[in-house]
Amino acid sequence: MSRPSYEVADVIRQFGARFIAEHRPSSYQLRVLNALLACRTASLGGHKEVCSCCGKKRISYNSCRNRHCPKCQSTKQAVWVDNLLETVLPVKHYHIVFTIPHQLNPICQLNSKWFYSRLFSVVWETLRQFGYTRFGVETGAVCLLHTWGQNLSLHPHIHCIVPAAGETLAGKMKNIGTNGKYLYPVKQLSHVFRAKMMGQIMQFLERHQLMVQYKPLLKPAWEKSWVVFCEPSLGKPEHVIKYLGQYTHRVAITNHRILNIDGRNVTFLSKDYNDGAKQKPVTLSGVEFLRRFCQHILPHRFVKIRRYGIYSSRYKAIARKQNPKMEITLKPPETIREQVKRVTGVDIYLCPFCRIGIMQRTEELPRIRSPANYLHYV
Repeated sequence: MSRPSYEVADVIRQFGARFIAEHRPSSYQLRVLNALLACRTASLGGHKEVCSCCGKKRISYNSCRNRHCPKCQSTKQAVWVDNLLETVLPVKHYHIVFTIPHQLNPICQLNSKWFYSRLFSVVWETLRQFGYTRFGVETGAVCLLHTWGQNLSLHPHIHCIVPAAGETLAGKMKNIGTNGKYLYPVKQLSHVFRAKMMGQIMQFLERHQLMVQYKPLLKPAWEKSWVVFCEPSLGKPEHVIKYLGQYTHRVAITNHRILNIDGRNVTFLSKDYNDGAKQKPVTLSGVEFLRRFCQHILPHRFVKIRRYGIYSSRYKAIARKQNPKMEITLKPPETIREQVKRVTGVDIYLCPFCRIGIMQRTEELPRIRSPANYLHYV
């Protein structure tokens, strides 16, 4: 893929000071913006390399490795998919999505860490309840949180990988599902999910004495049909995991979607799902773009990918021991270079000029910590 003409870092560089002055982001959000601004620049240091074959030289600057950075996620995503494939059961899997209605966004913004944590727990409680009531098993799930819509609006939802298997009360593994068409009826899932989440929200508002202020938001949220989407089983586990792997390490917007940055606005591509998911340009002011982007900076150290039930660490050993047919064969130990090459087909040390030699480090470059390179409060 060709290098994008514009990057999120360019938006931060051009509009960041104005955004800070108008919206006063949290100190952690400011740290994230500065990390994206410094990614793969002299600010983070780097090293000089020379090819062992053709002798060509290049300078490679260090990555920020921030999970919100559009430039640092592709390799992490491929490695995550590969690691998950080593630990899943060889059964059918379903992709289920739980979505929160936009009426609750103001409550989410009151305390996003609490809101997202409760969203995870309610999603798992719902899946677990249906596993026991319909099939009498303890099922499992790998769940990951997304918070954005295509136009950078706040749109919290959780993607789940759910196996068509579970552990019975007798400790045996049992296949579940309905001929691969669906795992649980989505309308019933939606009703239970809504009741559980709204119960948690009402308790939160009452505990913090906010019920009077936010009560007008609750009625339309109760009346709305909450969206729970379940695709038919894709058959082999690697199919659904690789499909969901497209979502795991995504950030709110990729650099390739940014079409233009001028003195005031940012224009980017967005899918219009009301018009057959056609891609259309959307224009926002630079400050509004950064305000929306910062909505999707997750709380510090918040875990956005979680495992439950038979996919939690507590159940792994039990499942393998009780059902030898489901024993997982681990691959031999690999270096990062070997794993990345196997899963992506790219040798990260191969010379980009002659495509024969190996790039070898010859000199370390120190970080340039100039205050002028970073955003700060005024």
